[in-house]
Amino acid sequence: TSPANAEQTTSVEAEAGSATSPANAEQTTSVEAEAGSTNEQRARRKKVETKAADAPVMDTEERVVAVNRVAKVVKGGRRFSFAALIVVGDKKGRVGFGLGKAKEVPDAIRKGVQKAQKHMIKVPIEHGTIPHLVLGEFDAGKILFKPASKGTGIKAAGACRTILELAGIENVLTKSLRGNNPHNVVKATFKALEQLRSASKVASARDIDIKKIRIK
Repeated sequence: TSPANAEQTTSVEAEAGSATSPANAEQTTSVEAEAGSTNEQRARRKKVETKAADAPVMDTEERVVAVNRVAKVVKGGRRFSFAALIVVGDKKGRVGFGLGKAKEVPDAIRKGVQKAQKHMIKVPIEHGTIPHLVLGEFDAGKILFKPASKGTGIKAAGACRTILELAGIENVLTKSLRGNNPHNVVKATFKALEQLRSASKVASARDIDIKKIRIK
């Protein structure tokens, strides 16, 4: 009986192998294909992130306005993180700010610089000063800006002065009417700069000649 049993066992194994091997092979192939596509997507994503990180950065100057240390109380103690308020500008009419948060100060500054460069605004500058009087307000921060003649310089302090210098404004008068929190001061200053309009913009909006617009 042993030869017959051996032949039956061999035939059963052959049938089982022939019945299951194609399906298993197809499943294995599909799983490998999915894994390969996932790996390709990850590699592609990493390549894109690397390109974005290595992209040429515009010629800007960055300054740290404020660094805050934040403590989170957990079961094992306290965990510290840092928030850095950064202002960047090219001194040619483009300026921006960003808030970076990380476990370490250098990482927070780097994130703040990246955010600031992404959200830069164009500031109209005429004869080294702003085109007209403007009032910037954000929460508790309220700042008044006035055009100034040549040789006046930047009459401002703190975060407001930093923004005006990096924007490329040479002469301006400012007065802080309310608030001294650096975050509110920065945002109030940008609110004011966003309201500025050049003479050419006003002339085109009114459909008149630029010579008929009086600029003080």
